[in-house]
Amino acid sequence: MTSCGRLLAGLLLLLAPITASAQDYPAKPIRLIVPFPAGGPNDIIARVVGQKMSELFKQTIIVDNRGGQGGVLGTDAVAKAAPDGYTIAITSAGALAISPSMEKVAYDTLKDLAPVTLVATVPEMLVVAGNVPAKNMSELVALAKAQPGKLNFASTGPGGLPHLAGELFRLTAKIDIVHVPYRGAAPAMNDLLGQQVQMTFLDLPVILPQIKAGALRPIALGGRVRAPTAPDVPTTAEVGMPDLIIENWYGMVAPAATPPAIIAKLNRIATEAMADAAVKEKLAEQGLTMAPDTPEHFRDFIAADIKKWAKVIKDAGVVTAK
Repeated sequence: MTSCGRLLAGLLLLLAPITASAQDYPAKPIRLIVPFPAGGPNDIIARVVGQKMSELFKQTIIVDNRGGQGGVLGTDAVAKAAPDGYTIAITSAGALAISPSMEKVAYDTLKDLAPVTLVATVPEMLVVAGNVPAKNMSELVALAKAQPGKLNFASTGPGGLPHLAGELFRLTAKIDIVHVPYRGAAPAMNDLLGQQVQMTFLDLPVILPQIKAGALRPIALGGRVRAPTAPDVPTTAEVGMPDLIIENWYGMVAPAATPPAIIAKLNRIATEAMADAAVKEKLAEQGLTMAPDTPEHFRDFIAADIKKWAKVIKDAGVVTAK
């Protein structure tokens, strides 16, 4: 055998176990990490999509809730896991695109994690309290400009998507509004309903019941299209702010060195699961839109979101823990 022949034979021997492992995958239960406590949207997505993937794989998928630090701890656990396809996660925009610019995290999103697919998106809604006289975006911006530093916007905490949404609104509209952070959506909502603060951005499903009850007034939706559950509310693009796109999103990732063939198989099965009518219906009830994607495009999507929020954090002068 020539030296080239021996080299080729050696390469084939090295590749054989990888090919076999991809063909046999999954040969044991898969651990699906949810980096948030049970009951939230991330957990619901993981359980609904994970159950269907389990049926398609004919293999158990174990949901493992690893809450803490806004999704960072669970996401880090995936980054450090064995890259064999048996530890994956469905995590969020916060942990993948925002936290790396806000605080010290032990992982590099684009280097230490392998994107599998975008799973779901949910738009943020800008609403105002009942005592705010503005009925639309132009009136709200005019009110803020007439009273610089007098209007407040609530958030679920520093560095969260509602906070950065408010900062992006401030920069885009060139207005002076003041951030009031809370420890979660519930206390922020309570003070908004109590008219202690004037406005907020929150996930549409969280805020929709109060809109329907007439307790809060919707101004604009941060999505690319109008929401079926709030068809009368214009998008931010429709009111003249096309750059004010504010969507929360959830995506599936694996450890960075996971073999491409296994990533491809995970993507295919996840896409099939998301196409299931029952899965789409259950998640639509939560205000979520299925958004299956290729691993390559999802990587570009994450990179763009990292860049977007890093710029907002810098331009807005947001204090970080880095």
